[in-house]
Amino acid sequence: MFDKLRSAFSNAAKSLGETELDEKDIEDILFELEISLLESDVATEVIDSVKTDLKERLIGAKVDKHEIEKFVKDGLISSISSLFDAAGNYNLLEKIDESKDKGQPFLILFVGINGTGKTTSLAKVAHLLKEKKYSVVIAAADTFRAGAIEQLREHTNRLNLKLVAQNYNSDPAAVARDAVLYAKSHKTDCVLIDTAGRMQTSENLMQQIAKITKVVNPDMKIFVGDSLAGNDTVNQAREFFEHVKFDASILTKSDADARGGAALSIVKVTSTPVLYVGVGQEYADLKPFDKELFLETVFGSLDDVTITKNIEPQPTPEPQISSDDPFDGITDNEIATYSDLFDVPPPENDNDALKLGNKIHQWLKDGKPKPGESKIDDDEAEDEKEMQKHDKEELEKKKGRFGFLRR
Repeated sequence: MFDKLRSAFSNAAKSLGETELDEKDIEDILFELEISLLESDVATEVIDSVKTDLKERLIGAKVDKHEIEKFVKDGLISSISSLFDAAGNYNLLEKIDESKDKGQPFLILFVGINGTGKTTSLAKVAHLLKEKKYSVVIAAADTFRAGAIEQLREHTNRLNLKLVAQNYNSDPAAVARDAVLYAKSHKTDCVLIDTAGRMQTSENLMQQIAKITKVVNPDMKIFVGDSLAGNDTVNQAREFFEHVKFDASILTKSDADARGGAALSIVKVTSTPVLYVGVGQEYADLKPFDKELFLETVFGSLDDVTITKNIEPQPTPEPQISSDDPFDGITDNEIATYSDLFDVPPPENDNDALKLGNKIHQWLKDGKPKPGESKIDDDEAEDEKEMQKHDKEELEKKKGRFGFLRR
């Protein structure tokens, strides 16, 4: 899942290798990132937001060259995370319980284009609610598409649920109203209303949905989009939101989505959350959208990531030395120079090597100060004296040969 999106962000992180990031380098990388995100079906609104946020984080920041990829990755994750946070959350079951406490059925209107899996997603939501012990009635208010009523009847028969339907070309609003009246008289918890899904540019369709909304006043409106349709889905979401103002989205076929841009884009252009994602053909293959899982799928583990909500440049990370190679990033000449300046013998064990590697990294970071100018504290000075116990002749033999310590 999300192969293209993961690759786009990873390439952006790896391409920045300067210790101090200047605007020209960042602009070049952001241009490449923009192209990659467009190929990943990410909407231009999202791209502009990510570029602006990342640029403000990076320009002028001083980052150790070994930390730059993580620094950029953290910035990208924070930027993407903030987009999801801005859309908020929608607790469907909590909303249903609130209506149930008032003695009213909870009405959900499903909108979207035919072929995106709208009717099947409605059936999956019905199954989910039934599993949660809510009673459900379904309204076949798509009286336009041939086979739409039969498709819903097949689902309701399998799920053992009540279907309210009329003939084709009947008034969809009347079908929805009948379902609501049935729910009220039978004390049913939820009404799920299917609607027609002609092209989003059809004015008749939008008027029809507006009429249903006016007649039954649904508590919630859900847009259903196809993850694989890319920017077409984003454009559909934008058009439907303009006319319907839906509350949340369901993205179908997310298990086959190698691009990953649809969820990001819909959340940004509508400022509404993705509620569920379809991950298969079975009724149970409807999973709550999880922001953390999305970020982990794209970026990998978030265990070592600090997600920030501001866009201020981050402080310079302290050098991180791997115990597997304490001299990573240090040349043999730099080791020999440091040894000459501070009269340091070769380390005798891994612990000594790790300490020495840390000291040289700090010395390089401080600008290679001479003895007396170093920022090393008194404790470190004592450590230096301990290391000088070795014989000077042994030091001369091994000086400049620290390469054997590298594994």
